[in-house]
Amino acid sequence: MQAPYSHRIKDQQLWLSPERCIFWEEEKALILSDLHFGKTGHFRKSGIAVPASVYKEDLHRLLTQIQYFQPRQLLIVGDLFHSRENLELMLFRRWREDLSFLAVHLIKGNHDILHEDWYTQTGITVHNAHVEMGAFGFIHDITENDSCSSYCFSGHIHPGVWISGMGKQSLRFPCFYFGEDFAVLPAFSRFTGTAAIDPSPGAQVFAILPPPPEERIHIPRGRGQVKLPAASYKPQVKCGSIVQLQ
Repeated sequence: MQAPYSHRIKDQQLWLSPERCIFWEEEKALILSDLHFGKTGHFRKSGIAVPASVYKEDLHRLLTQIQYFQPRQLLIVGDLFHSRENLELMLFRRWREDLSFLAVHLIKGNHDILHEDWYTQTGITVHNAHVEMGAFGFIHDITENDSCSSYCFSGHIHPGVWISGMGKQSLRFPCFYFGEDFAVLPAFSRFTGTAAIDPSPGAQVFAILPPPPEERIHIPRGRGQVKLPAASYKPQVKCGSIVQLQ
C-alpha cells in the first residue's frame, strides 16, 4: 500500500490512509466509517449476483490496516454492518475472534440494526448517540445531530468529488472532508457509491486516487458531481495515494 498522508488538526496527528481510514496517533485509534459488512450477502439473497470475494477483500483490507498501524482500538462511526445477520456476518465473527485483543467501538448508524446481544457476543461496544474522546467527537450523521461539543468525525454521506480536466473529461474520487467544525470520512467499503459534496470556504478536501487496475473491482458509479479547477489535480501522483484538492 502507499504511505499514509500526514494531517494535523486540533494539535492532533492524523494519518490519512489511501485505504479509506484514519489513524489517530495520540489515541492509537483507527477511525473508519461505512464498512457495510454483509451488504454483498444481502444483495445475493435478493437475487443480485455479487461475488463473495468483494466482502472478503474488504475484510482483508481492514486486517492490513490493523497490521500496518497497530492500533489499540477501532472507532467506527456507523454502518459497520448493512442489514440483518447472514453468512457473511458469521465470517466476520470468526475474524473478530482472531482479533479479540482489539477494542472495537461502534457509533450506531442507520444500517446497524442487529440485536444488542449480537454486538455483545462479538466484543463490540455500541454507542447509540455520539461519543466524545480526547480532542474529538464521533457521530454517524453530522447532518442530523449537532450535539458534538468538540471537533466531530462522521460518516454516512460517502463523500466524493469529481475533478474536471481538459477536453470535458472528469474523474470521480472518494475523499476525506475536513470542515471548520467537523470531518466526514469516505466509506471504507469499495462496494458503495459516492455522493457529491460542496466544500465550504476554508474546508480541506483530500481525494483518494484509485488503486492499481488489478484492485479495481466492483466500485459502483457515483451519484453526483463537484467541479473543481483542473489545476487542483496533480496527475503525477501514484495510484492508491492521496492528493489535497483545497
